[in-house]
Amino acid sequence: MKDLFGKAILDYQTNSSPENIITSTSISEEDEMEVAYLFRSFDEMPAIEQKALQLAKGSTLDVGCGAGSHGLYLQNERNIDVHSIDISKNAIQACSLRGLKNTQAIDVLNLENEKYDTILLLMNGTGVFQTLKKTTIYLQKLKSLLHPNGQILIDSSDIIYMFDEDEDGGKWIPSDNYYGELTFNLQYKNETEDSFPWLYLDYNTLQNAALANGLQCQLIMEGDHFDYLAQLTV
Repeated sequence: MKDLFGKAILDYQTNSSPENIITSTSISEEDEMEVAYLFRSFDEMPAIEQKALQLAKGSTLDVGCGAGSHGLYLQNERNIDVHSIDISKNAIQACSLRGLKNTQAIDVLNLENEKYDTILLLMNGTGVFQTLKKTTIYLQKLKSLLHPNGQILIDSSDIIYMFDEDEDGGKWIPSDNYYGELTFNLQYKNETEDSFPWLYLDYNTLQNAALANGLQCQLIMEGDHFDYLAQLTV
């Protein structure tokens, strides 16, 4: 892993000539993303993210924290004890430079002997699960990291809208796997990251997966573009 996403974040934080990140997926064309977007303030965040940050309480784990914007809000504005983790060492370095106190470059599956009141997975939090099949592994791990009465706040989108319709209004979707399983491609400064799996879950599929793993699932909020925020509890 070249950690290009993390490099872009660190370049932006250290004023090292950041450029736009170019992304594409197995079902979508190339798209440019400004790194500055990852450094947004609370007021610049989508309503779903704002809602999640307002619902966070107690000791909080921010999984896949990226540039650390969610954690900084919780730490500085809400005085919440937040542990921000990401598999990207560059991103974690940038988070530390931004003033996040408790950061760690680690995969959530490798976290041991920790318990939290709130676990956040935002900016398509289900992407971390990679595939529908691996969802159980991640949900069981997240469940094990929760205090009694703890909560998981996670967002995603139902990307069925990205598939073509036939004459009867049905959707042309792949039959060999779940339609929310995408392959993600990323370019930064003329370097290309190895493709990686990224999962979008429609709410019903997330709810079914949660129930199958002993978690209650509640729809907290729906966004403007097939996106939603869910709360999972034991």
